[in-house]
Amino acid sequence: MSKPVNYSDLEQARTAIADYVIETPLFQSRRLNDWLGHEIFFKAENLQRVGAFKARGGCYAVRSLRANASSVERVYARSLGNHAQAVAWAARLFDIPATIYMPKTVSAVKLQATKDYGADVVLYDDIKEVSVVEKEVNERPGHFWISPFNDKAVIAGQGTATIEAIEQMPDVPDALFAPCGGGGLLSGMWIAARELAPNAQVIGVEPETANDAWRSIQAGKITPLDTPSDSIADGVRTYEIGDITFEYLKQMDDFMLVSEQRIMYWTQWLQHLLKLHIETASAMSMDAVYQWLQQQSSPKKVMVMLSGGNIDAAMMRRIWAEDQLQEIPRL
Repeated sequence: MSKPVNYSDLEQARTAIADYVIETPLFQSRRLNDWLGHEIFFKAENLQRVGAFKARGGCYAVRSLRANASSVERVYARSLGNHAQAVAWAARLFDIPATIYMPKTVSAVKLQATKDYGADVVLYDDIKEVSVVEKEVNERPGHFWISPFNDKAVIAGQGTATIEAIEQMPDVPDALFAPCGGGGLLSGMWIAARELAPNAQVIGVEPETANDAWRSIQAGKITPLDTPSDSIADGVRTYEIGDITFEYLKQMDDFMLVSEQRIMYWTQWLQHLLKLHIETASAMSMDAVYQWLQQQSSPKKVMVMLSGGNIDAAMMRRIWAEDQLQEIPRL
């Protein structure tokens, strides 16, 4: 089956958004490398516009609409937070009105930021009601619904983060890790890696309690969660992956699950070691790295995508309720 997004699409996206997004840095922790005996590189997309990699895909999707559609009267999105901010920010950049649907349980800091970018925000209880609205929007000329992951332009935009990361590394990585919500970031990572680091493993990571992508891969078909997740990794509580991203997720070299306790453990440790404000969904991937490195017999170079850094005070209190730093991360 031919893929709907290829590497040339990522290159086109990179050129299109170059004036709007930041080329984020790579970070390392010498202490962590010494403890583990491997080199870990962290791509700090938490320092990106809107505090997350989502700015890349949101910007490219909105810019593409402005460039290619005959009329763009309003854009819409549904999001747990980071995609909401990205679309709201990009819509303001290109002077397009935006309406964003967010669950009532959304992080307070993500809600306020989305409003601050100028979007009209609608809070909802029932996701099915939003699905009806999405269908109606897509039937109205000049009105466009932008998926947080199941959109070709979004995937192409997200993939630019991996292109940058591989170019910034001193050597070709042995493995690349990223969290999985709907799979847009991972899809873009897979496309970029197959071109720039064809021998590198691309590995997706989910919470044990929000494992819809893992379940779908196991079943060979898209399999939603039975009930909404309350994982502490709020950025990846996706109920169901998309048909576009599923085609890429099926081709990952591995897919790993992480417990809630280990998500908190690595969030504390990475915030402490890197001195960065890192979301739980970002830090979660480090436990998959830890699991993977336990299986390796020689030193490896690994890239971890830190997907975002938008955390409110309530989440910070929850993360740091118990001290996890007494257990040093050694293999």
